[in-house]
Amino acid sequence: MGWNSWDSYGTTVTEDEVLANARQLAERLLPLGWDTVVVDIAWYDPTARSHGYNDDAPLTLDAFGRQMPAVNRFPSAADGAGFAPLAAAVHALGLKFGLHIMRGIPRLAVDQDLPIHGTEWTASQVVDRDHVCAWNPDNYGLNHDHPGAQAYYDAQVSQFAAWGVDFIKADDMQAPYYEREIAAYAQAIERSGRDISLSLSPGTHLSTAHLPHLREHAQMWRVSDDLWDRWEDVHAQFARMARWAPFQQPGGWADADMLPLGRIGIRAERGEPRDSRLTLDEQQTLLTLWTMSRSPLMVGGDLPTSRDDTIALLTNPAITEVLQTSVDGREIVREPLEDGDGELIVWTARSATSDRAYAAVFWTGQSAHQAGVELSSLLGIGHARITATDLWPGQTTSIESHRLIATVPAHGVAWVALDTTEAQA
Repeated sequence: MGWNSWDSYGTTVTEDEVLANARQLAERLLPLGWDTVVVDIAWYDPTARSHGYNDDAPLTLDAFGRQMPAVNRFPSAADGAGFAPLAAAVHALGLKFGLHIMRGIPRLAVDQDLPIHGTEWTASQVVDRDHVCAWNPDNYGLNHDHPGAQAYYDAQVSQFAAWGVDFIKADDMQAPYYEREIAAYAQAIERSGRDISLSLSPGTHLSTAHLPHLREHAQMWRVSDDLWDRWEDVHAQFARMARWAPFQQPGGWADADMLPLGRIGIRAERGEPRDSRLTLDEQQTLLTLWTMSRSPLMVGGDLPTSRDDTIALLTNPAITEVLQTSVDGREIVREPLEDGDGELIVWTARSATSDRAYAAVFWTGQSAHQAGVELSSLLGIGHARITATDLWPGQTTSIESHRLIATVPAHGVAWVALDTTEAQA
């Protein structure tokens, strides 16, 4: 649970903006478990701009071809300090510090044939010019038949560890699935001696067949392309998370991507500055689906300029309760109506610490829908006295004749906690 700079600032976030969001996270969201701040892509590009990447960018590198923060954007990185001062400031707020990195080695390091730290090899000896990222021009691939490829990752991650990095979002790892790259990066983290979580992106067409390898080497893996503030993006995650949710377990989590909530697009890849275009009901649907499926939660909105109603959504204590204590989250119903207006989708989960259960009744149609779900299908038991507690404000749910009855708004959800009070005679 945390904040990531991508949805608001794309490649352009600055030190002041990171710290402003970190302070808001610590003050308003940390008590509910939101504890990680992540600087996304291109923190090493002094010429970064909105809406895309720069060809032949003058990346800031050290003498060994390792990315360094651009000092014009991160002034505390001057004199080779790197992200150590910023990480220390984030840690002082009680938060963890993370950064984004691309697969491979900077083209600029190869062009200059820079040495690889601690070895006699140089960048031109370990490069793989054939396996380059399809959408970002900064790096070449690495040839993992050469031991210098692992040595480069070892040196890069060792520097991150020395700065105090707690979380690495490694990109261009899964589409296609680069098995050797993922293993090499995990090994570099292990060799660094620091406890660093590894998150893999993107997740285009990611298959559950990779699950054993993912669990062995990473703590998070994205299961989709970038998600933005469009209903069609949210809707597409129902099927993906239904496929991945049964495999969620401590130590390894399928990631439904960041939450494009609040004030986004300030200097981002897509769109202009705006409040999230998702309706309030769609935002509740997004948060409920992510939580019931136990996806990591990384909010993308700029916290200092997001409205209070966004913060209220994120600080709903039910999110923390269900995300951190539930098990067996799964889809049990997907039922299109005959008129084709929408689908009724029902998820359940149960508490690992009590007899409480949770149910989410989603409706994907464009007008409100009166839904009824048998309690026995939600709880696996019948003939018990059940009380339902609404987990979003303003819901209209009730229990009638052993059924949960809910009026679900368009693209919305009725989310409840279910408690068994006593058996009926």
